[in-house]
Amino acid sequence: MSFLAEVRRGMRRGKKRLFWLLFPTAFLCTSLREPLPESPPASTLTSTQARAYAEVLNMRPAAARPLLKGADAGSLLVQDCLGITELLVSQDARQYAAAVQAQDKRLALLEKQPAGPLQAYAAAEIRLHQAAAQVVFGHEVQGAWSLRQSYLAMQQVVRRYPQFLPARKTLGMLQFFIGSLPESYRWFLKLLGLPGSVEAGLHNLRLAATQPNDFQLEARLILALLEETYYKKPEAALALVQTLQRQQPQSLLLSYLLISQLKKQHRTDAALVAYRARPTGPDYLPLPYLHHMAADLLLYQGQYAASQRENLWFLQNYQGQHYRKDAYFKLYLATWLSGAAPAAEQYRRRIGSEGRTVLEEDTYAQRFVEDKQPLNARLTRARLQIDGGYYREALLTLDTFHTTATTPLRDRLEEPYRRARALHLLGRPDSARPLYARTIALAGTAPYYFAPQSALQLGYLYQAEGQKKAARTYFQKALSYPRHEYKNSTDTKAKLALKELDE
Repeated sequence: MSFLAEVRRGMRRGKKRLFWLLFPTAFLCTSLREPLPESPPASTLTSTQARAYAEVLNMRPAAARPLLKGADAGSLLVQDCLGITELLVSQDARQYAAAVQAQDKRLALLEKQPAGPLQAYAAAEIRLHQAAAQVVFGHEVQGAWSLRQSYLAMQQVVRRYPQFLPARKTLGMLQFFIGSLPESYRWFLKLLGLPGSVEAGLHNLRLAATQPNDFQLEARLILALLEETYYKKPEAALALVQTLQRQQPQSLLLSYLLISQLKKQHRTDAALVAYRARPTGPDYLPLPYLHHMAADLLLYQGQYAASQRENLWFLQNYQGQHYRKDAYFKLYLATWLSGAAPAAEQYRRRIGSEGRTVLEEDTYAQRFVEDKQPLNARLTRARLQIDGGYYREALLTLDTFHTTATTPLRDRLEEPYRRARALHLLGRPDSARPLYARTIALAGTAPYYFAPQSALQLGYLYQAEGQKKAARTYFQKALSYPRHEYKNSTDTKAKLALKELDE
């Protein structure tokens, strides 16, 4: 059977979500250990191209485009960085065909140019951009093939030009993501023939992040975000983004990353300050997802009307299919918690008919509709307060929740889990630990995320205390649950934590 036929068969098995593990909010195996000298001048962007690339990262296309008149490797590469940024930010399917066609033209022009590290890197990077576009707009088979081509080409660049650091940035990122895939996706690795390695990926990323090159900023950000997400290093990632954003206040990308990091670390008040201080104006790409994030932050604070306004703006101005179910779910929560039952019901109905279920947030929203089990208002408020960093307020809310003989299992699991999270995040692990254990004991094989997340958090607690045997037991426990809303991300984190225990 041909490679493409095998991939198509895998698609029919429902594995589409896999590709989103390789392109996380984002897009945006060799490993030499000796120190690498700086790349030669012929392997770098010109000063004009570097200025254009900086404006791409600032998300100011009008400032970047006039600087990219040439057809050399550097100009073609930055042109494509600009094109993929505009496409993935807008998520406008009407632009997809033209964008892919422009990528093919750039690749054809690169084939006619003299071989060199920048020329080879540009071709492999543009092919990766093409893979991202194909996957985002539902062409998973073509995206798989483009990903394979990009990976193998980038591997060749590193082998042929071991001193060219930008290639190590991209190869390292791909090695890490493929190496961190859950065991259930081994079929994908076998089909693509791509060797993933967390260790080699981190090594290559660190080389690109710690030594001067044209794409060092990008490498530093990717490395910091990976370590924050998978290795529990939130302070380092936030400190880096805060420093860079202070140095470059004109960068919308850095403002977005700052808001995102503050939100992930439950610092709602600071995240809203950063959101309101972000650079705006006609020179910048509209970034609708920022409004969706702001809607979440306002929901955490109980500002329901303001949260609704931000999500409605997002839905009206966003052309993509991802996050739409999540936005309608958050609109449902805002109206339901504010007592507007008719409006809440209208938003609930839209969840099932809008968007796609590729991302975990959208899957969770869709499952809420299909489950048909009403949410508990007290538990929901407590969850939002915890997400927002209002842990003491959440504990007070949880104190008003009482179970009865008719309380659904989901609610009986959620209460101790929420209480454990609040206590854990307040720096009281000894109080959180028995509540996590209680959640696991009550859950059995129930298909909710409370037990696997409790196991993951217990693993982290025991790992921090140096109790490797207990940590390993709980990380393996987290992996053992066959079905729940956040299985992909939970399994990836548990798998990487187990690797770390073996080091």
